Parts: sequence; structure tokens; C-alpha cells
Amino acid sequence: MAKIKPEENVRAESLKRSGVAAIAGRPNVGKSTLLNNLLGQKLSIVSSKAQTTRQQVLGILTRENSQIVFIDTPGFIEPHDRLQEFMIQASFKAVSGADLVILITDARERDTLADSILLDRLSKVDVPRIVAINKIDLVPKETLLPLMDEFQKTGLFEAIVPISAILGDGLDRLIAEIEARLSPGHFRYSEDQIATQPLRFFAAELIRETLYELLDDELPYATTVQVEEYKERPGKKVYIRALVYTERESQKKIVIGSQGAQLKKIGQLARKKIEGFIDNGVYLDLWVKVKEKWRKNKSFLNIAGYNQIP
Repeated sequence: MAKIKPEENVRAESLKRSGVAAIAGRPNVGKSTLLNNLLGQKLSIVSSKAQTTRQQVLGILTRENSQIVFIDTPGFIEPHDRLQEFMIQASFKAVSGADLVILITDARERDTLADSILLDRLSKVDVPRIVAINKIDLVPKETLLPLMDEFQKTGLFEAIVPISAILGDGLDRLIAEIEARLSPGHFRYSEDQIATQPLRFFAAELIRETLYELLDDELPYATTVQVEEYKERPGKKVYIRALVYTERESQKKIVIGSQGAQLKKIGQLARKKIEGFIDNGVYLDLWVKVKEKWRKNKSFLNIAGYNQIP
């Protein structure tokens, strides 16, 4: 086999491009679904309930000559408590620090006030901006051109790409538009790396996703999950001790259920998800505790990592 010459290595390195792309938008427009499908790997939890993403999730897409570091940010909302304030701060920090921004919007719905605030914020960010109009599979084609024209008239976006994140339509073009705006430079992460957060972070997120799936109404929003212990044991299952926090004793009783039935169901489903994610057996030791008004408790939120940027 012929050896690669040094000058060929230099030439290959010079072709590489990399950068950070923040995915911004209102809740439930498909930001997490987009990230997961771009990577071909589930990193961000997904739920039909709004405001599922609470912290930034960083995913890395490496191709032959490009590496895109995506940041899935919490959806933009008007904050009503300390937790939501942290979520909005995280979104704006990600947008301000990115090399380019992808605004994802739902082709079916418009929130004039929220959109105007987001557009105003984006107008102050001096990086390339792309708008991805999502869920095009759910609207008549004739409604897309007026919507695309509306975004074009703002003068904020270098590209407007209709997509269906869940079906994968338009994602190749979106990636091409992103790659065209990356700066030349070395890859920031190894080519086989797809995330930067530790496995305990994703374990907690998968447990929280399960809470959203199995608990009704507002209860999932009153819960959060902390993994206290994540221990890999050679030849044995991974041991995970996790705490589900609620704000009231009555909520704790609902999470536990009659004779522990609900908590057992939550644990079984979450364990299967975690096992699929880490490709290993898991012993999940799941507990429920009350932390009154934790969403308004700055010290608790700091400890829980809601103010941290990955």
C-alpha cells in the first residue's frame, strides 16, 4: 500500500472546515428532532409536551471534510420562574457564542410576538443565519412560498431551507448550507465523538423523558432528575443511582404510585432506554424526593447544572 505523502496530509487538512451551529426557536418546533436526525443518534430527549429541553445539548456531526458542532437550545419562552430564566439565558448564550445560527420554525404555526423578539435578538448577532422551516410534510405546498418570502424580506437570513426533521426531507441541503458557511480549520473533537456531556447527563435526561411520557398534565414540569452515582463495573451491569425531585409531597406520591407501581414502570422504561443508549446492562436505583419550589431555588438550580454551558 502506498504511503500518504506529507504534502497530501497538509492538503487534506487545508480542506477541513469546522464551526459551532446553534439551533434556536420556540418550544415544540422540532429542534431536538432535528439534532437527533442530523446526527443519526438520539441525544436530545423528545416529547409532545412543550419545553422538554431544559439544558443545552451538544452534538457533533463529522463528515469527510467538515465537523459541525450543533447546540440544541431550550425553546424561547417568556420566563415565569428561575428555571425558565436559566433556560432562556442558556439559549441566548449559545446563539451569541456560535459561528452560525439556525432558526427553526414550524410551518404550521406563527407566534408573532415570540417570533418578533427572536428576530430582534438574531438581528444583533453578527454571524451567518439560516432559517429552517420545519414540518413541511404537514402543510400544503402552496403555503410555503409566501412563508419563505416573509423570512426573505427580513433581510436576516442567508438561506431559507424547508425541511421535515422527522422524515429527513431537506436535511442534506441544510447540511450543505451550513458547511458552506464554516470556517477553514482543524476539527475540534475526535472524529468518532458525537457528544461532550458525560453519560450520567444522558441517563438523567432519559429518565426525565420517561417522566414526560408517563405523567400527565403539568407534573413533568414539576420534576427534575439528578444522577448521584454512575458506576461502571467490569463484567457487571452499570450501576446508576438517580433521584427524581418533585416540589410537593402529593406529587411524590403520584410519581411513586400505588404500592410503588408507577415508579417501577418509570424505572423499567427508563432503564431500557439507557441500556440502548450506552449498549450495556443497567441496574437503575431510582428514588423520589421532595424539594419545595426547586424551580425558583437558585442554589439548587446551580447544583443541578442548569446554569452551565457544555
